[in-house]
Amino acid sequence: MKRTRDTTEQIIEKLRQVDVVVGNGLKIPELCKMLRITEQTYNRWRQTYGGIVPEMTRQLRALEK
Repeated sequence: MKRTRDTTEQIIEKLRQVDVVVGNGLKIPELCKMLRITEQTYNRWRQTYGGIVPEMTRQLRALEK
């Protein structure tokens, strides 16, 4: 089964879900298994997209064009 890449918006939405679930007591390794990502991917996403809100991604894409 081939895995497709997540868009920036999808990554940001997953990170927001992680924040909510971690606040309720679930551990990061368990959550990564649920999202079907590695902890390394989670940490890279957190470092890259941690402070971005979805509206900012649209602005960045417009600037790149």
